[in-house]
Amino acid sequence: MVLSIAHRITGCAMAVGALALAYWLSSALYGAESFATAQAILGSPIGILCLIGWTFCFWFHLCNGLRHLAWDTGWGFEIPKLYATGWTVIVASVVLTVATWLIALA
Repeated sequence: MVLSIAHRITGCAMAVGALALAYWLSSALYGAESFATAQAILGSPIGILCLIGWTFCFWFHLCNGLRHLAWDTGWGFEIPKLYATGWTVIVASVVLTVATWLIALA
């Protein structure tokens, strides 16, 4: 139940992230000053925290979506598999988020 609710929340959070991405991309159309402002906002500590959060939301939503695809085939409904795949989604999301940021900062 918790992961189902989190799946919906991360989907909503990614919609907000898509708006932030659209703002960042469109700011480049309005010139260097506008783009510098967008860079300053997204490069601030709160902006970076939001970017990390959106990265986690992306990976969580993807991993949990794959879990749902497996369910659509009829696999994984046994209680031990439900718990195992749930924890796999959480761990994979954290690992992929950290790996994404390590690669991005390299």
